Amino acid sequence: MDGDPRTAGALLRRALRRHPRRLGWSTLLLSLHQACEALVPVAIGVTIDRAVSTGSVPALLASLGGTALLFLVLSQAYRYGARHVVTGWFTETHQLRVEVAARVLDPHGITDAPPTGELLSIATSDAEKAGRVIEAASIVVAGTTALVVSAVSLLTISVPLGIGVLVGTPLLVGALQLLSPWLTRRTATQQRDVARTAGLATDLVRGVRVLRGIGAEDAATERYRRTSGVALASTLRSAGAIGTYRGATVLGSGLFLAAVAGVAGALALDGRMSVGELVTVVGLAQFLAEPVGLLGFAGQKVAEARASAARVVGVLTAPPLHPPGAQPGSGPGALALPGLGFHVEPGSTVGVVAPEPADAEALVALLAGRRPAAPGELLLDGQDVAGLDPAAVRARVLVEPHAVVLFEGTLRSAVDPAGAADDDALTAALTAAGAADLADLELPVADRGRSLSGGQRQRVGLARALLARPDVLVLHDPTTAVDAVTEEEIAAGLTGLRHGRTTVLVSSSPSLLGRCDRVVVLREGAVDAAGTHAELTAHPAYAAAVLR
Repeated sequence: MDGDPRTAGALLRRALRRHPRRLGWSTLLLSLHQACEALVPVAIGVTIDRAVSTGSVPALLASLGGTALLFLVLSQAYRYGARHVVTGWFTETHQLRVEVAARVLDPHGITDAPPTGELLSIATSDAEKAGRVIEAASIVVAGTTALVVSAVSLLTISVPLGIGVLVGTPLLVGALQLLSPWLTRRTATQQRDVARTAGLATDLVRGVRVLRGIGAEDAATERYRRTSGVALASTLRSAGAIGTYRGATVLGSGLFLAAVAGVAGALALDGRMSVGELVTVVGLAQFLAEPVGLLGFAGQKVAEARASAARVVGVLTAPPLHPPGAQPGSGPGALALPGLGFHVEPGSTVGVVAPEPADAEALVALLAGRRPAAPGELLLDGQDVAGLDPAAVRARVLVEPHAVVLFEGTLRSAVDPAGAADDDALTAALTAAGAADLADLELPVADRGRSLSGGQRQRVGLARALLARPDVLVLHDPTTAVDAVTEEEIAAGLTGLRHGRTTVLVSSSPSLLGRCDRVVVLREGAVDAAGTHAELTAHPAYAAAVLR
């Protein structure tokens, strides 16, 4: 990455710097296209004066040939110039998306990270709009070229007209730019509100079963209705701002065109301009609306790009949730949470039962690094995790969440994303996870595992975790979507494959807990009881959570 942009302007300038070839060719070819467009009225005027008025057939043929060549050049220049613009724009969009994704996936995390849906909006819509600054830059140069060629052509016909265009056009464009900050603010507000709505929609869709379970559908619907209403209002205000900007552009260019055409008509009536020159001036006056409109369009896109770039920079420059730390030393995989009175001996399998789901979620969040560990709160082989590098800790402590996420591909790529395992290791992991029925490693897997049943997704996720063979494996409710027979198979396979390696099972499954070396009961953030599964069956809280 060419430096870390700290502001929206810096990110946009970097986007222009890192695509010099695409930007150069697109600017050159689109400028050539606009120059040829500006010369079309000139060619028509020359044809009238030198061929039509004189009745010269050779002059007419030469003029028509020159005009045809002019159109050939302008059409091909636009074709290849637009190709370079789109290529540069989409390449920059891709690079921004990769940067945002890398920042989101950084093990150090993001402080006050936006919701998932909002991050998705930033990585898609905002990255695309920020990348469009390449198109805007090319258009600015091309539109300016058209104005310069038009002004020079008018100067050869009438000095006052040429000076008027050279002076009037910058004034018109400058007046339009006065609306740019207002348009940027409206656009930024609209993009923020739409992203929040998308994030809320994503969260609601994912949690729809929970909402139905607690009867909160109406409250969730009302919340989404309010948020969506705010997004709609800001979108309408943004659309109004864009409409005002475009309207001002059209009105200004139209008035400018009328003024130039009016002066040309007066000069023609006084005999100071030929018929061909009058046609040229009127044609150029009409053409001037195009480059002025292009500059107005570019101003709008720059305003949108600046607003989107600010949101992208907000993610890229967000402070890390976990500060960099030291590399952990090698060890047998002992875990300890002194504040909870909870410890896991190296190589043992420990079950955790939490009658209150919040206690289980808090433990899993801490072990997964979704929240930073306070000094002395979590120890790995006697080392304080708060002072260790989070990426290195994740390499040793793997937490497989309850909600399994699978990418589109095959069963092989779902279980072994790195592609480093052989078929025997894959088969062993699938068998231990109770997924021996999924024997075809080339079985297609749809995005998020939609082509698999809930139980199959859960077992594939478990197989993926087992294949990684981490020093410490933490599983959160890994068998809730399977039947009792399969659960027993998983319990046997899991404990067999993980024999001698530290494993933590956060679960209320009797099959899993019965094979643990030790089970602890968490209540209100502390260990309430500990023992084997058989010993704890007499404990009221344990029995209520497990023996249902």
